Amino acid sequence: MNWTGLLVFFLTLDLVYARKRGVAWPWYNEGTNLSLSQLTSVNIQWIYNWETWRPSATNSLNFIGTQRCTDCSSSPINQLYARAISQGWTTVFTLNEPDLPVGGTSPLDAARWYIQWINPLNMTKAIPAVTSSTAAGQGLNWVDGFIGACAGQCYFDYINLHWYGASFEDFKAHIEGAHNRFPAYRLVVTEFALLPPATRQDQTAFLNTAMAFLDNATYVEYYAIFLATSPSLIISNNGGSDYAGTTSTLFSDDVEICTVVTL
Repeated sequence: MNWTGLLVFFLTLDLVYARKRGVAWPWYNEGTNLSLSQLTSVNIQWIYNWETWRPSATNSLNFIGTQRCTDCSSSPINQLYARAISQGWTTVFTLNEPDLPVGGTSPLDAARWYIQWINPLNMTKAIPAVTSSTAAGQGLNWVDGFIGACAGQCYFDYINLHWYGASFEDFKAHIEGAHNRFPAYRLVVTEFALLPPATRQDQTAFLNTAMAFLDNATYVEYYAIFLATSPSLIISNNGGSDYAGTTSTLFSDDVEICTVVTL
């Protein structure tokens, strides 16, 4: 493994960009032998886990809590405010892909929920994270509907984007398109990867190019390297491997950093 190359790549980046860089650390990593200490050389500044409870051994990082559903057993909505205060959040992420046709939330219902539960939080806020689907009522079209349903009563700072696709060119076009469509708001990108049949080598090249683009995109506030887990964990926890595959995982099953981050 070329650790020297990994260190040189990250250390030569302007530190002003480093604060953008986080990692998607799924909730099912808790209690496993995966460790964030293996990622210290990549200048990660923040972490999220799709939950409102902080993962263990992460106190050195900015934790961004995520109320991924309107009310979850693991992240009860009535504990949102108390957890945010006790853990010292400065930013909150909200609903995870409510634009999906199965198990989703309408823009109107999401706006009502947001006004009730998220508006009172005294911190920067991202509206619900949407897919990159271009279907009617999904993706950025859902965002349009949400903002319209808010009627100026939802207080937020960021639009939260997920993207899965075939090439860096498509990824770049989607991010730039979101910025052009919503120029008044900064963007956060919390899931992004190539879809199958992309190989680990394909993911490595994509991540290298995508991170350089995101580092230099002045309208991107945060992005999360995706996905800090192992292939067996994502499969056993129904973590989306049937759709996104496992070649974007940062760890191998023997708990080694995969080549996907040797940029």
